[in-house]
Amino acid sequence: MSAKAISEQTGKEFLYKHICTSAAVQNRFRYASVTAETDWDRLTQEHPWLLTERLVIKPDQLIKRRGKLGLVGINLDLQGVQEWFKARLMRETTVGKAKGVLKNFLIEPFVEHPQEEEFYVCIYATREGDHVLFHHEGGVEVGDVDTKAERLLVAVDEKLSEERVMEKLLTHVPDEKKEVLASFIVGLFNLYEDLYFTYLEINPIVVTKDGVYVLDMAAKIDATAEYICKAKWGDVEFPPPFGREAYPEEAYIADLDAKSGASLKLTLLNPRGRIWTMVAGGGASVVYSDTICDLGGVDELANYGEYSGAPSEQQTYDYAKTILSLMTREKHIQGKVLIIGGSIANFTNVAATFKGIVRAIKDYQGPLKEHEVTIFVRRGGPNYQEGLRVMGEVGKTTGIPIHVFGTETHMTAIVGMALGHRPIPNQPPMDAHTANFLLNASNSAMTPATTRTASFSEPRTSSDVNPAKKSKAGLPADSLHSILWPLKNMVTGDWKAQASSGCSGAKPTTLFRKQTKAIVWGMQTRAVQGMMDFDYVCSRDDPSVAAMVYPFTGDHKQKFYWGHKEILVPVYKNMADAMKKHPEVDVLISFASLRSAFDSTMEVMQYPQIHTIAIIAEGIPEAQTRKIIKMADEKGVTIIGPATVGGIKPGCFKIGNTGGMLDNILASKLYRPGSVAYVSRSGGMSNELNNIISRTTDGVYEGVAIGGDRYPGSTFMDHVLRYQDTPGVKMIIVLGEIGGTEEYKICQGIREGRITKPVVCWCIGTCATMFASEVQFGHAGACANQASETAVAKNQALRDAGAYVPKSFDELGDVVKTVYDELVANGTVIPAQEVPPPTVPMDYSWARELGLIRKPASFMTSICDERGQELIYAGMPITEVFKEEMGLGGVLGLLWFQRRLPRYACQFIEMCLMVTADHGPAVSGAHNTIVCARAGKDLISCLTSGLLTIGDRFGGALDAAAKQFSKAFDSGMLPMEFVNKMKKDGKLIMGIGHRVKSINNPDMRVQILKDYVKQNFPSTQLLDYALDVEKITTSKKPNLILNVDGFIGVAFVDLLRTCGGFTRDEADEFVEIGALNGIFVLGRSMGFIGHYLDQKRLKQGLYRHPWDDISYVLPEHMSM
Repeated sequence: MSAKAISEQTGKEFLYKHICTSAAVQNRFRYASVTAETDWDRLTQEHPWLLTERLVIKPDQLIKRRGKLGLVGINLDLQGVQEWFKARLMRETTVGKAKGVLKNFLIEPFVEHPQEEEFYVCIYATREGDHVLFHHEGGVEVGDVDTKAERLLVAVDEKLSEERVMEKLLTHVPDEKKEVLASFIVGLFNLYEDLYFTYLEINPIVVTKDGVYVLDMAAKIDATAEYICKAKWGDVEFPPPFGREAYPEEAYIADLDAKSGASLKLTLLNPRGRIWTMVAGGGASVVYSDTICDLGGVDELANYGEYSGAPSEQQTYDYAKTILSLMTREKHIQGKVLIIGGSIANFTNVAATFKGIVRAIKDYQGPLKEHEVTIFVRRGGPNYQEGLRVMGEVGKTTGIPIHVFGTETHMTAIVGMALGHRPIPNQPPMDAHTANFLLNASNSAMTPATTRTASFSEPRTSSDVNPAKKSKAGLPADSLHSILWPLKNMVTGDWKAQASSGCSGAKPTTLFRKQTKAIVWGMQTRAVQGMMDFDYVCSRDDPSVAAMVYPFTGDHKQKFYWGHKEILVPVYKNMADAMKKHPEVDVLISFASLRSAFDSTMEVMQYPQIHTIAIIAEGIPEAQTRKIIKMADEKGVTIIGPATVGGIKPGCFKIGNTGGMLDNILASKLYRPGSVAYVSRSGGMSNELNNIISRTTDGVYEGVAIGGDRYPGSTFMDHVLRYQDTPGVKMIIVLGEIGGTEEYKICQGIREGRITKPVVCWCIGTCATMFASEVQFGHAGACANQASETAVAKNQALRDAGAYVPKSFDELGDVVKTVYDELVANGTVIPAQEVPPPTVPMDYSWARELGLIRKPASFMTSICDERGQELIYAGMPITEVFKEEMGLGGVLGLLWFQRRLPRYACQFIEMCLMVTADHGPAVSGAHNTIVCARAGKDLISCLTSGLLTIGDRFGGALDAAAKQFSKAFDSGMLPMEFVNKMKKDGKLIMGIGHRVKSINNPDMRVQILKDYVKQNFPSTQLLDYALDVEKITTSKKPNLILNVDGFIGVAFVDLLRTCGGFTRDEADEFVEIGALNGIFVLGRSMGFIGHYLDQKRLKQGLYRHPWDDISYVLPEHMSM
């Protein structure tokens, strides 16, 4: 999530450190935190004011209205504070529906003052800007500030002035306090912006003749802005909501999540519960929780969590074993159920993630059977059939009852089965294997004509389109009487829908056509190939991707498949060149990282040819997103995202990985348009909607996932109005969720007659109102800040307005089918005849994944294996090589540096030579040596052939890493500043990154060297700096580790500077002249010679590269 609550102590620390105001802020840093472990004698030494002043004590555990609950001790001496503290410490307390134990307390000086000196101030973020609320009467009895307070909206990118504060907010404040309060509020607002707060409330703020006192404070910050604010924030701890304990398992999963590019979340609700979930996808995880609660399982629901974003097998194993460990600690009289669910994945290899879960089930098969655990599985997506097969097999081999279902089963049907509300089918029908969708099953090899989709893609004539009606949207209620949920007496509040913010640039109704061309930002070759395969099955004339932009390489061409043949797509280093050379492009798909997405998006909007931008990245700070939205409104650009998979318009265009792989595209009939348009927040759930719509209607006309962030670039209403104005769309589906108020605009549109087409709507997150404490769901925006933002309230409001709202997500498909059948019956929809799409050849890598083909190896080797956890030379692990004390460090020191180096330095050089000696036959130098040896050449020729490949791209990173890190460190740059500068300059950080190893699969070579250096070097300043940089880069992507080249480079600089044998100038000179790369050349020469001898010993013949591994790309005009 993005907005996270912080403790009062943390909030005040931020305020006291960073606020800039002419107002005298009193009692700065005068607070003391106490827990059961506090040493009071030491506490009074650190805070001597505790002995001399009257005090206030209160729990600091995110508890609202502490004063009214009697949880504030006021005007006490230290002894009184201790007595008050002991009487409440570890006492169970009820706050609302939450029960929790008081553990953490905050002591501050008591400020004596009259009531009239108390004021209230609050700043909170909305899509349009930041609202500043002020009331001249603060304190415990402040009441309903939303209705009483003066309010000021500071628009995005707008500055707040003291004059404006005095004019709009301080009208009821005594004149002598206005100037002080205005200065403080402006300073507070600037602090709020600079430190990326999303909510900041002070009640009361006391203003006396001495200055300003901040008494009680509550705050939330945007956790995604850590990479920007780390220097000011420091290390922030986010406490759990009151009433929920912080479990070590939650911290363990949070740590896995931080180290992974995937998303891993776990919240324990009731560790003794019998219903456990392991759900893939942020939206799907909420839907499963909703369904469990709807079916009466709220008291037995043990956890909420999700895994998504293509986690590795090891990460999934670690996640699964944590769940299984927790659920097998206490027995339940009814046994337990584990629901392994998920929507249809867009790009996650289901079989690969299931391998990790299967490993965990095998490891825990004894406890699972002992605790009578039954497992229900439902999943779809790439290679899901293989994943389900493996899951079914493990059930048979272990004896654990495992019931397995695929996309033929409604997503949440397994919940009803698990809770005994519906029967378990004996033999559920299975969809065809992935491969069957991609291979032509007919005897005819003919590809259908490109005109096959004309009847679908062309808009119908005006006579076929029903005119807009002023009546209520939807069908008569009695046609859905048995399906719709008769929820009565629900208070929705006197909410009035806000008008959409006006934009100076008109946005088009149609975003994508069959001729739409896009530029893709980022080297996302898999996503681009998926788009091209979609284009091909839609019988487009040419690919939808015109070019790619990737700042970290030079201009070049990238190879892709268009049906059977290979084509080249230009890749540009900068956006300006791409735009200039491709004026036909009007869509940009941005795979930029969360750090660079803002800058790249703002740059793209400077080009008027761009009308639509899809931002895939998750975790962009909300303040940056709002700036993007503001500029997009001004420029008339439609933003899809951030935190989205994108959108799809069948027969025309798809964004990135939307819709999944070709098997799902074909199964859900996304290669031709239907009559139903949808908009959702979740990417995974949008794919589930594709499945539901294809099974209950004539298919999807268009679908958009606006993204899970609190401020998506475009809203539900933006797309619903587009669909309303699109003749080809006959009905609309909206999958909303808890949090925000956008769904109420749909209600208003229906009531006012602006929306006349049938709208089927369901808001997920209904379970939230049943939980005792606040749960942050998978999406950043899935959190209700007031009653009107709950899913229950929004579903009722939509129902009252005339939308079709099912009883639960479980019945969404039934409602969709009923509405669609009525449209067919009254002639609004005329289903068209199905025509099969053309077949697309299967990629080699995917065919190999499915076990359909095999290929002989090109090389044989017997001297090195780099595939495992540890590098092996001729069968000896690298650690064993060091135990034999093999090395030439002393000789090298004399020959290269003309010094007798200390023993630890000699040993380090020997270690460097050992670990750089070889890294397998696949790298360029070894490849050259082997090919040369198999041609019968001599040792010198073969070694030279290998050495000539060493340079910037292979093996030459030691010098460059040493220079980059040294320059940054010597100039006083913070690690975060260094990373940001390299990103801004479009340069790679040399020595960072590995193709195979990652923070979760560490390189043993680096660990060995690190342990030795830390133990023996007198100083490791540059290494420590590089490791701090590694922490930043691995938080972005787990394989952006400090690799062995980078480690040797920075460690060697530390060695030269601190061993005592060199002046600073001499040390820097050795780095400058390339001595460090010499370590690599010398070390790797040993391996090259070994490969030469190995090929001679194995008597390998002349090597010829196979034709099928070469792409012959000739100019079109040269072909016959």
